[in-house]
Amino acid sequence: MSQSKPKKSAAREWADALIFAVVAASLIRWLLLEPFTIPTASMEKSLLVGDFLFVSKMHYGTRIPKTPLQFPLTHQKIWGTEISSYSDAIQLPYYRLPGFTEVKRNDVVVFNYPVEFQYPNDLKTNYIKRAVGVPGDVIEIKEGELFVNNEPALKPEEMQYSYEIKTNRPLTVEFLGDYGINRESFYTAPEGNRYMIWTTDQTVERLKSSPVITSVTKAIMPKGEGESNIFPNGSNYGWNRDNFGPLLIPGKDMKVEMTPDNVIKYSFTIEKYEGHQKVEVKDGVLFIDGVKTDSYTFKQNYYFMMGDNRHDSLDSRYWGFVPEDHVVGKAWFLWLSLDKFESMFSKIRWSRFLKGIE
Repeated sequence: MSQSKPKKSAAREWADALIFAVVAASLIRWLLLEPFTIPTASMEKSLLVGDFLFVSKMHYGTRIPKTPLQFPLTHQKIWGTEISSYSDAIQLPYYRLPGFTEVKRNDVVVFNYPVEFQYPNDLKTNYIKRAVGVPGDVIEIKEGELFVNNEPALKPEEMQYSYEIKTNRPLTVEFLGDYGINRESFYTAPEGNRYMIWTTDQTVERLKSSPVITSVTKAIMPKGEGESNIFPNGSNYGWNRDNFGPLLIPGKDMKVEMTPDNVIKYSFTIEKYEGHQKVEVKDGVLFIDGVKTDSYTFKQNYYFMMGDNRHDSLDSRYWGFVPEDHVVGKAWFLWLSLDKFESMFSKIRWSRFLKGIE
């Protein structure tokens, strides 16, 4: 006569269910989809602060974790603490499973912030931007307008710039709210009745028709007025956020002659992302592991990322190219959007529910 198995205690059943849920969620998050929240305004109005979205790992292919010793369902820290959630004692080489497609120009992409060198590549902070340039493209910005390969680039439908507006009376939050400008997308200048706003060209045309608005000026930085923190650092090209380039985006197996000009443009990328032990620049000449390098063949693809909120985005104009091994996935669709300036049921932006991302 067979003996029946002892019945599991309630605590054991709960523990088994919890373990199964954690394993299943970890596998889904790694292989298929990962949730992501929009924390900043750099992609407005295409993506809004408070948007919750799913990032597809399947489109570009799932990365094998470079840092496998990690507490499940965490990123850099254990929730609510400053304790590291990982150990970098083991670092695996980069490998990506086959995907449905590759990163295409104008895809909205989630990636690891490249210049956060204190973390392993796969544990750097997640950023989201638009891939405006892919390997082999030549990027140039003229008077705030983006050109790719000498052709005007595709403009996102609700791309934003900053504008200075002058008025004949003080403006209220409610007035600007009627134009879709939230209280974090404007500030008052020290002089009276002057405001800096971040908005779309369509909204600017509406503002111009208001009797309250006396002038509207797009805040474009002049050509030759260099920004100190623009890429590449120390170039002295006089580039800024609105006048940048031309700059060729490198790709895998692309050979580039290391002229003094190209040393300035590409030495940082070669040093930080190409896996060399020692990269130096001496008198405009590139040395790799002590050997003078007259030409260089890149080992992986790179991308140029920009935010749709062009004057409120820290992007490739400031820190350079995004390496392929930093790409997390394709921003796929929204599943929830919450407006922090509203309350109760008004917080939910129902029009954005299950909206695809373009």
